[in-house]
Amino acid sequence: MTTGIAAYPEDRLSKPVPDGMRGKGEEIMKKIIALLLAAIMLVVAAGCGGGDQAKSSGSGSGGSSKKITMGFSQIGAESEWRTANTESIKQAAKDAGIDLQFSDAQQKQENQIKAIRSFIAQGVDIIAFVPIVETGWDTVLKEAKDAKIPVIVVDRDVKVSDDSLYVAKIGTDSVTEGKNVFKWVDEYMTKQNKTPRDGGSQFNVVVLEGTVGSSVAIRRQEGFKDALAASANAGKYNILASQTGEFTRQKGQEVMESFLKSYGPKIDILFAHNDDMALGAIQAIEKAGLKPGKDITIISIDGVKGMFQAMIDGKSNCTVECNPLQGPLLMETAKKILNGEQVEKLVYVDEGIFPADVAQKTLPERKY
Repeated sequence: MTTGIAAYPEDRLSKPVPDGMRGKGEEIMKKIIALLLAAIMLVVAAGCGGGDQAKSSGSGSGGSSKKITMGFSQIGAESEWRTANTESIKQAAKDAGIDLQFSDAQQKQENQIKAIRSFIAQGVDIIAFVPIVETGWDTVLKEAKDAKIPVIVVDRDVKVSDDSLYVAKIGTDSVTEGKNVFKWVDEYMTKQNKTPRDGGSQFNVVVLEGTVGSSVAIRRQEGFKDALAASANAGKYNILASQTGEFTRQKGQEVMESFLKSYGPKIDILFAHNDDMALGAIQAIEKAGLKPGKDITIISIDGVKGMFQAMIDGKSNCTVECNPLQGPLLMETAKKILNGEQVEKLVYVDEGIFPADVAQKTLPERKY
């Protein structure tokens, strides 16, 4: 009787397997085991190979190419603007995955030349620098070119015998900034029905210039004078005095004190090549018992937070923006150059004009 299991004849179950059959079965089993082992080895090998490929492809082009190294020479930390410029470049390099070799020249051209030569010796991929002055760069830039290291000029300009010594210049249009200063002043003095403090027929302007020999000081002064000369109201203005304040707040205060002692009530307008000098001048004007922004109209260039606060406090009248946030554009341009792409020789950042009546609204949005 069966209970769901098939019954086999007893003699079939007990009948021995022939030797030939047994040998053939063992041979088949060996082949199966060998095939299984081979398959396992293939899977393991594929897995290892796949792991290597993933590692390689995971690093992408960066896995096969080394990290970009940029040598960068900054002129120093003479102002709020310069600090913002430095921070922008350092952060942008970090965001772009670029190894930034940073050097502070402390306002000395010889320090910048030493830094650039050091970058060449290190074999960096690309060099960028903010030139303290316009001239004196031919020799060291030729050394960089001979070493096949491309150079980007940042913020300021250089005068060289061969423009191929640098690949691109990134920064601001200083001539246009100077022109915008005069255009705004002329429009403001007309709208406000201002009259000369000394009762004369001309508005007397004093100028706090930037570092002697720096391209930005030269260009801003050039732009201001060009716009003045081209204006229908040119006869209404007289540049009474112009002297360097070295782009620093302390020197701006010292020079303004000297202007006030020499010219006193004759001064109608102060044009400062940067906000920091203007902020120093405001202290000098207040010390002299005058009201900055009222007795003396003040306009400067940069657009730093400190100047926006001064305008809110009624102590200044306008700032023409010079955008220091040049880091992202610098890193983008550097990558293009190293990838063999064509870039514009001159690349300018966006800028604006901010009179006192927009300062309150604009200050919270300022990044520097």
